[in-house]
Amino acid sequence: MPLITSTKEELQERIKELSCLYEVSSLLRQHSGNNKNTLRKIAGVLKEAWRFPEEAVVQIKLDSFEYSTEKAPKNGIFQEAEFSVFDEERGRLRIFYPAPQFSQKHFLPEEQKLLEKVADEIASFYEKQLRLEHEELLRRSVQRNDRLAILGEITAGIAHELNTPMGNILGFAELIEERAESEQTKQDISRIIKAAIFSREVVKKLMFFACEMPQRMEVIEVKPIVEQTLSLLKQNFKKAQVTYSLEMPQEELKAQLDPIQLTQVLFNLLINALYFAPENSNIKVKIFMQEPNFIIEIADMGPGIKATDRSKIFEPFFTTKPTGEGSGLGLSVVHGIVKSHKGKILTFNNEPKGTVFQIQLPLKM
Repeated sequence: MPLITSTKEELQERIKELSCLYEVSSLLRQHSGNNKNTLRKIAGVLKEAWRFPEEAVVQIKLDSFEYSTEKAPKNGIFQEAEFSVFDEERGRLRIFYPAPQFSQKHFLPEEQKLLEKVADEIASFYEKQLRLEHEELLRRSVQRNDRLAILGEITAGIAHELNTPMGNILGFAELIEERAESEQTKQDISRIIKAAIFSREVVKKLMFFACEMPQRMEVIEVKPIVEQTLSLLKQNFKKAQVTYSLEMPQEELKAQLDPIQLTQVLFNLLINALYFAPENSNIKVKIFMQEPNFIIEIADMGPGIKATDRSKIFEPFFTTKPTGEGSGLGLSVVHGIVKSHKGKILTFNNEPKGTVFQIQLPLKM
């Protein structure tokens, strides 16, 4: 393949390079929505900018995205430039020619500079996108926390207002039951008592969500609490035809917490996982240290959480279960307890499907 021999050819190459840089900048400026489409278009523009476009193969790798205009030659020669995003290498941009008909001499020094300039442009564009996505996540997180805080205040007020009359209803119903002579009256009062006890439990759960329940904090071993909770739910696992596995590298892990409330957290999350887990699947419970916290992860293989529901799952009375199958208080109780322990609760997708609930709790309060 001939090398550049004339001023006219050099000038034509410079025009191609400047046109390429302009087109790449325009594509990034006009970008909307799909990164993959924009990067594919940039690859096409780059291919035409090189001296031998019919032989050039452009390859882009940026994080999980990989694209080549054609299959890269196995023994080909190439120029490359790295994508540096937040001072970290996140991929590379390569232009290939097939060997042995081409050698490094067929690449121009100006082409290498152009390649590095385009890589910088793409990296800056990607960095800006990641920053905007991070800011959006923070904004949503703040909005969600503000909404939950307001709900907590409202819920605490409602719970306190209901607590006294509920206690009166239960007390007087029990007194009437003791004095009742008619069997029918006793049965009716029994129903009132059961309804009052159920309502009192709802109030208690609301108070958990609002972090209004008293705590008995002590330094205890975590493993016995986990094993006890799993043991209590053995029949539930058997009935659902679901198995579980416990992974706990630090078996003697100790933390300062309320043992009863930790049991409630585990119980609610496991019951929730069991409800959505398909038959013959496995629920994984993993507990490990990550100073200054310890982490609890409960992963199921169910349908997962819809993106539209993810921000609402910890709100009281929100449930995706059919009417009559869930009160919508289980996860709000978990949220309240974790918050009162100065911890965090996160959710993310399990692989290949399902949901992972991750709880981060401090080892010491």
